[in-house]
Amino acid sequence: MNVTQNDLLSLRTRRHLFRDCGVGLGKIALASLMAGALGSGKTAQASRHGGLPGVPHFAGKAKRVIYLFMAGAPSQLELFDNKPKLKELEGKPIPPSVIKGQRYAFIQSDAAVLGPRFKFAKHGESGLELSETLPHLAKVADDITLVRSVHTDLFNHSPAQLFVNTGFGIPGRPSMGSWLSYGLGNEADDLPTFVVLKSGGSLSGGSGMWSAGFLPSQHQGVPFRGQGDPILHVSNPKGIDRRAQRESLDLIRSMNQIQYDQLNDPEIKTRIDAYEMAFRMQSRAPELMEFSQESKATLEAYGADLKKPAAAFANNCLLARRLAERGVRFIQVYHAGWDHHSNVEGGVKNQCKLTDQATAALIHDMKQRGLLDDTLIVWGGEFGRTPMVEASAALGRSMGRDHHPQAFSMWFSGAGIKPGLTHGATDELGFHPIENPAHVHDIQATILHTLGIDHTRLTFKANGLNFRLTGVEDHHPIKEILS
Repeated sequence: MNVTQNDLLSLRTRRHLFRDCGVGLGKIALASLMAGALGSGKTAQASRHGGLPGVPHFAGKAKRVIYLFMAGAPSQLELFDNKPKLKELEGKPIPPSVIKGQRYAFIQSDAAVLGPRFKFAKHGESGLELSETLPHLAKVADDITLVRSVHTDLFNHSPAQLFVNTGFGIPGRPSMGSWLSYGLGNEADDLPTFVVLKSGGSLSGGSGMWSAGFLPSQHQGVPFRGQGDPILHVSNPKGIDRRAQRESLDLIRSMNQIQYDQLNDPEIKTRIDAYEMAFRMQSRAPELMEFSQESKATLEAYGADLKKPAAAFANNCLLARRLAERGVRFIQVYHAGWDHHSNVEGGVKNQCKLTDQATAALIHDMKQRGLLDDTLIVWGGEFGRTPMVEASAALGRSMGRDHHPQAFSMWFSGAGIKPGLTHGATDELGFHPIENPAHVHDIQATILHTLGIDHTRLTFKANGLNFRLTGVEDHHPIKEILS
């Protein structure tokens, strides 16, 4: 069979043109992004990439979330939920009627009562009652809303941490940040939708807490570091300039595009997008760590210092504010070290020294800059701690508290939340919620609501089923705290 030149030309497609013309899809895509930004005169935060049609479902007051996750389960009885009755009963067995049918990770159900280890006082016009371990948070008491009646289904760290972050106690489900990336898309051209920051040690829930699960992997969280380059290898090696890298990425993209056109595999599309995002991030990511751009007063307010490991959480809080300014949708700040099975007094005091100042500074700084008006800040762990003492000579433990899923505290600040409220209450022993109980799925529904999302309508079909962050049970946003 003879094939003429005209026959060959007729077989060529636009894909061949893009592949062979020497320009490359990558350059066209990059030029398009730059032209759009320059032509409109808008910042990266003003645009939106991706997301679902019709989402948000209504006008939400928040555009982004900073979630300060205190891994290990902070003791609400030493921080937010003052129980004088425990002091009165200290050393005595807790009443059998209270603990009937309860399970614990380490202690026996007849363990003695342990009173709160710190004094409490009321602060601000709202009269928010806080422990003396939180002197900085006390200064912004009127900017936060405390929920004292949170409860969860799980009482071991790994599944409970996964449950708060993904709505399920086993790895494999999408995290909250991934759901938001999928539903709302990205506001930033040159940074990921969902960024993860870590300090304080290892996390029981692991990377499953920021996984995309069955959603396309482009929605998973991107871990940043608090020192040096935010992402490893974000800088080019010696001998490779930006032009050489661009041409290399164009070649890789063209080969990935050929494969995508053949297989229509969404993960190939994710790979293409990831390369392009990485290229754009090279110009933005190193600038994030230029804390020298911040005033001395700001650095001192946070306690931030890139040279001090003890300032890791403070650095991450300041970095979270800088990411929020640049349009990142969901910023997850994990801080481990709150698991106090022994010496709960010393453990809580130490963790508050590491976190209280920077947490309060973040609220104050965001408010001063007008960012708190459209940013929701969330603070909380995976469950609470028991009113009973944990003590074990075999394990070397004394004066600690065990895992307590029945009741714990979380707080919110910023967009979509009425400030200066205390919502919900526990019984006189801090054991069970007795007023306005709030399940973890209610907390998740509340966060989504501030962003304009009906939690029952943000779904994804996988394995023949429609899944959502908040499960299939009947849960609702906490309307009493919504503005």
